[in-house]
Amino acid sequence: MQKVPKTKYKRFRGVDLPDRTWPEKTIDTAPIWCSVDLRDGNQALAVPMNIEEKLEMFRLLVSIGFKDIEIGFPSANDTEYNFLRHLIENDLIPEDVRIQVLVQAREHLIRKTYEAIQGAKNVIVHLYNSTNALQRRVTFGLSKEEIKQIAVDGTQLCKDLVDTVPGTHVDFEYSPESFSDTEMDFALEVCEAVLKTWDPPVGKKIILNLPATVELATPNIHADQIEWFCRNISMRNQVIISLHTHNDRGTGVAATELGLMAGADRVEGTLFGNGERTGNLDVVIVALNMYSQGVHPGLKFENLNEIRAIYERCTRMDVHDRWPYSGDLVFTAFSGSHQDAIKKGMEQMDPDAGALWQVPYLMIDPKDLGRNYQAIIRINSQSGKGGVAFVLENEFGYKVPRLLHPELGKMVYDLADILSRELTPDEILEAFLKEYSEITSPLFVEDIKEVGRFSETREIELGIDLSWNGEKKHLQGRGNGPINAFCNALDKEGLKHFNLVSFSEHSIGSGSGTQAAAYVQVHRYGNSHHWGVGVDTDIELASLKALVAAINRSEP
Repeated sequence: MQKVPKTKYKRFRGVDLPDRTWPEKTIDTAPIWCSVDLRDGNQALAVPMNIEEKLEMFRLLVSIGFKDIEIGFPSANDTEYNFLRHLIENDLIPEDVRIQVLVQAREHLIRKTYEAIQGAKNVIVHLYNSTNALQRRVTFGLSKEEIKQIAVDGTQLCKDLVDTVPGTHVDFEYSPESFSDTEMDFALEVCEAVLKTWDPPVGKKIILNLPATVELATPNIHADQIEWFCRNISMRNQVIISLHTHNDRGTGVAATELGLMAGADRVEGTLFGNGERTGNLDVVIVALNMYSQGVHPGLKFENLNEIRAIYERCTRMDVHDRWPYSGDLVFTAFSGSHQDAIKKGMEQMDPDAGALWQVPYLMIDPKDLGRNYQAIIRINSQSGKGGVAFVLENEFGYKVPRLLHPELGKMVYDLADILSRELTPDEILEAFLKEYSEITSPLFVEDIKEVGRFSETREIELGIDLSWNGEKKHLQGRGNGPINAFCNALDKEGLKHFNLVSFSEHSIGSGSGTQAAAYVQVHRYGNSHHWGVGVDTDIELASLKALVAAINRSEP
């Protein structure tokens, strides 16, 4: 890198728009969406999709709700041409979907494109040519007038050929490629010439797509460009202003959102941002950003995991774990403080499906996207006390008492630290039961039977066969319940070295598979507090198992 990069790079100069209005605007309605997955996304793949994969992707896009779908560049090669013909000849395009076909402003390619769309009901012919100064000089060696004439001649031919496709409704879209790097007055001049040539009848609209083919500036400059263009284009009520951002600076989403605030009507993009270099706009992010602000985007992402699976299969691309909304970890917290806040938020949420979503750190309900709560909290050595309790409850149904959370959390996080990795839910459950339920020494209970019940005092008497440090004993104890009777039996034998501090229980599951979980805390005389957990189909046995585990954990 140069120490003084201004000798190699220069600052991008924005638009003189001191009275800009877009900063005060909000996005209150969904734009017209156009998927370019099958064209812009496909051309960026190391292995482009074959016809079967493109067909699966097309069906996915239709199911999501896209009404404009750019299906390819049919004049480019046989695969693109044959895919379009397959859609048309097999009547696979829904009545309310417009297929969009891209074509350079070159005569033989335009004619080939119109040949390809024969028989389609609704088509957008998308014409483009490069207009920016760099490409005019380096790529084409042409003047501004010559570049404008290419756009005009291409538009005229597209208009003339409409009569060759009877029965097909043709809408027209024009893109001054690299609009964002084109002088604004020249971009406007070219688009005005195209608009005049196409001359849409009253009530019909032309699409003017203003692509940031390469993202060269901050999103606010893009918004200024869009607002300036919307103000200055003639026949604004007969023009649909479309956005097509790329992500070279990592701000494609921001540029699109500010562009909509600046007056644009339509958005082109791809699922998960697939596209050349750093990618196109991710339509999923912009759409769900709207949804999180109470604006329905008109696209359906309630099965986002399935959408991602089809995308990854067809494109052979992976969605990053941290990719907004769709990555594996975007609703996951490892941090202890985050986990605690999320757990409390989930516990306090109004159960009404229409209630305001208010869970710390989660801007959107994962269930709205077809994702569950299982992966919200995952455990490593950085996690907090509430995280383990959340996992045990949501994965396995254990409602661990809050007083046990700190001790349980430390035990599990120490294990994660020793292993130097994340723990799975099954590993957490195994560690929990091993520590709090499966200790069998020094007290091991071989058998417990009820030997008497006394209605006048509402007490029961238990007969207990046990071993203490390997020495077998038979005890009997009487009390107002199994735990009280058991404690009294131990006390008579001189084996009770504790006070019972707390007890709680709950059911796990439902129906014939229901189990009971019990939690007992004891205080060893002159020592500390100790917890035990018991699980059984019989609630009384579960409570006794929890007591025995707590006693064993309290013994030195």
